[in-house]
Amino acid sequence: MMQGHCLCGAVRFTAPDARDIGACHCGYCRRWGGGPLLAVHCGTDVSFEGSEHIGTYASSDWARRAFCQRCGTHLYYQLLPTGEYFLPAGTFETDDLVFASQIYIDRKPAYYDFANDTPKLAEQQVIEQYAPPPDKPQG
Repeated sequence: MMQGHCLCGAVRFTAPDARDIGACHCGYCRRWGGGPLLAVHCGTDVSFEGSEHIGTYASSDWARRAFCQRCGTHLYYQLLPTGEYFLPAGTFETDDLVFASQIYIDRKPAYYDFANDTPKLAEQQVIEQYAPPPDKPQG
């Protein structure tokens, strides 16, 4: 298991041993953190201490973002249909992580590039993979 915490230490978490970092270049992530979100996909088995300090924001119909209400640290991006967590790489107490993928690559601005050669998904590919299907008409 991997351990992590916010800047002030009010929120601590334990997550499965997952080492792959993914970068998200969507406009929401860039606005949220001032650049791409570099996060570890930790699945659903994440536990938090200090949850009374966690604030959440529904950033879409299918996801929410969380932050520490004391220090403002970004804590997670969570897919609502599955409950899966994506935790910012910098919040973990380890540097033993690997940059493995990028999403919303077609939304990445021209002012930065990563040298790492990773698999990349465009916006439509991400939506097809993660967004819940629209309700089927009754009839």
